[in-house]
Amino acid sequence: MSPLDRLSDAERDALAGEYVLGTLNAAQREAVAAQLATDPALAQAVAAWERRLLPLAALAEPVAPPPRLWRRIEDSLALNPPAPWWRQGWNNLALWRGLAVSGMAAAALMAAVLIHQPPADAPRFLVVLVAPQDKAPGWVVQASSTRAVSLIPLAAMEIPADKALEFWTKADDWSAPVSLGLVKPGQRIRVPLDKLPALQPNQLFELTLEPATGSPTGRPTGPIQFIGRAVPVT
Repeated sequence: MSPLDRLSDAERDALAGEYVLGTLNAAQREAVAAQLATDPALAQAVAAWERRLLPLAALAEPVAPPPRLWRRIEDSLALNPPAPWWRQGWNNLALWRGLAVSGMAAAALMAAVLIHQPPADAPRFLVVLVAPQDKAPGWVVQASSTRAVSLIPLAAMEIPADKALEFWTKADDWSAPVSLGLVKPGQRIRVPLDKLPALQPNQLFELTLEPATGSPTGRPTGPIQFIGRAVPVT
């Protein structure tokens, strides 16, 4: 019996997410690929993650790697041949569970956006709001129309009792950001944009730390906690 057979459903699903995301090394990926032939549950989990994640590949422009990069990869493989990881780790249940846990973190961003998303409500725009300091994703903004957005938390956070998070947006041709209201940490909300111009590609969204009652000036005054720009989903 493979150790994968002893993983919980959540652990198997997270490992499948990491397989589709491409974050396993070559030997680990080969081991999971071999397991797919005899593990229908894992195969179903991989197929589900592919349906969720692969459409987002269209958002990235293809970039040809420079020739020197291929030479460096070839030199690295020649000097450091892959270790027989599968011989040491295939039967290590703790290792597989560790990979599954790391997969949960890697897949959480896309899962929050796409999981259980009916085709009719597929987002037309996505925004990943990241912390300026370490680029860690904290929130996702998605819009199935240009007239409203949903703000979705990806992780818990704490703010001082006398402060509040304020949600802002600004298109490139606007003179200043516009407040979309106060947001509680961990709160998922839907914000209408009926009083604003239609949502545009590259539109800025951010969360700032403001006084408990909101910005006193109608403009961001506190430090930016999370920031990102709208990307059209085609």
